[in-house]
Amino acid sequence: MPEGPEIRRSMDKVAAAVSGRVAERVVFGLDRHKPYEGELSGRQVESVTARGKAALVHFAGRHGDAGWTVYSHNQLYGKWRTGSAAREPKTSRQLRFAIYGAKRAARLYSASDIRIVRPDDVDSIDYIARLGPDPVNQALDAADIAGQFDDRRFAGRNLGGLLLNQAFVAGIGNYLRSDILHQAGIHPARKPRELHEDERQRLIHALLELPVQAYELAGITNDPQRAARMKEEGVSFGARRHLAFTREGKPCYGCGTRIERFVQGGRRIYLCPVCQPD
Repeated sequence: MPEGPEIRRSMDKVAAAVSGRVAERVVFGLDRHKPYEGELSGRQVESVTARGKAALVHFAGRHGDAGWTVYSHNQLYGKWRTGSAAREPKTSRQLRFAIYGAKRAARLYSASDIRIVRPDDVDSIDYIARLGPDPVNQALDAADIAGQFDDRRFAGRNLGGLLLNQAFVAGIGNYLRSDILHQAGIHPARKPRELHEDERQRLIHALLELPVQAYELAGITNDPQRAARMKEEGVSFGARRHLAFTREGKPCYGCGTRIERFVQGGRRIYLCPVCQPD
């Protein structure tokens, strides 16, 4: 499933294609949404934004109404594509939502979680209502994250599972979880209430910085300078991308110990047993 940085980058492309332009035609692939095609066609796309792993397309008001927002969540299989409005892509995926401008179009395939609401009702959508602080899409500081550590909903839960909880910090998935904990030097079994102050600060810093870096560098969580050197040496993108994720058996960049992999809650976690003691 794409994580917060990937969703934001995807929505940046959608925004470049249709934001600020009139949606000459809007198409929905599911019957329950068909009545909105005429309602949204002809409206200007005011903005395109991301919240956690969800996308929001905002349509301007018309004839005195408040406008509409189309919410979507890619889940495992959804995918946005942008391109020519006149030429449909060749794909076996099912079209779920499309915005056609005069020249460019944005198309969402395979996603099933799509809702059309008034802008004032966006925050009442279950997924949006549950979201915690969002490092990629909000201006946050250390206090915003520290408050989550002290919240009784989260303080006693192990961080390996907690970091996948979108109510704790939004937009984090499997690769960010492993690399945030690795950068902070914290074992996934540790709990927020057990952390010493220096550990709290390291984890806060990693939670604020690494998702933004991944957004800016197309998914790279490795040290940017190290990743750049590796690129010059001909190392593939996949091999230079991460700090710990998918690096099982390879040396930790910090101490040289081999990275280990284990499964928690059915999901992979990668760590250095020396830099992240339990």
